[in-house]
Amino acid sequence: MQQESGDHLDVVYGINSVREAISSRAVDFVMITQGYHNPRLQEIIDGCRAAGISLRFSPRIAVERAAGTPQHQNVVAVCTPKAYDDVADLVAQAEHPLLVALDGVEDPANLGAVIRTVVATGARGIIIPERRAAGLSPAVARAAAGAMEHVKVARVTNLVRTLADLKSQNLWVYGFESDAPKSYTELDYSQGCVLVMGGEGHGLHRLVREACDERAHIPLLGPVSSLNVSVAAGVVLYEAVRQRGRVKQ
Repeated sequence: MQQESGDHLDVVYGINSVREAISSRAVDFVMITQGYHNPRLQEIIDGCRAAGISLRFSPRIAVERAAGTPQHQNVVAVCTPKAYDDVADLVAQAEHPLLVALDGVEDPANLGAVIRTVVATGARGIIIPERRAAGLSPAVARAAAGAMEHVKVARVTNLVRTLADLKSQNLWVYGFESDAPKSYTELDYSQGCVLVMGGEGHGLHRLVREACDERAHIPLLGPVSSLNVSVAAGVVLYEAVRQRGRVKQ
């Protein structure tokens, strides 16, 4: 069963996020900064008029108040929340599903960036835990730059149990951390698999680590100790895509 991401109405801000939201969600109204205009905003205005969505042209301070941030690009949409999906929806009707599981990623910008990469690579979706982790929010939508409307996200109460259930459905569970024995290029991504990325600072929790079939690292050749989780997810996802023959080699 789908769950709502928050209250009865959600706020989406930023040009890309609003443009995608008006074509995929029920929108109550769109607010645009009074006297501000550019071709990308005009595209949103035209889309709202075509869909019968109410437009409000308001002072910038009102737009900022509605968005809750000055980083709104002069447009805000008030709409139904983005719904979470069941884990079963992520694997249904997929011969070899490719999923990403995030073990306690708390920064909305990181979650949004991972979402954008998941959509770009054609992966099936993302699994996030309910506790001590970022959930779907306006800040995540802004960071995803419209991609949040095109991804399946399952929010689970127990990530370890979820990984065990997916293993019982013949998916491989791969964890990624810096001290793992293998390189990420040594893993086989041709079958259904779940790529598990740790949160900021702590990496993989012990029980999550123990739930993985194999662990691997991304070699770091310069004087840095780690990669941002969204960058790491992108590196591994594109290796999976390469192995599956979905990009030119």
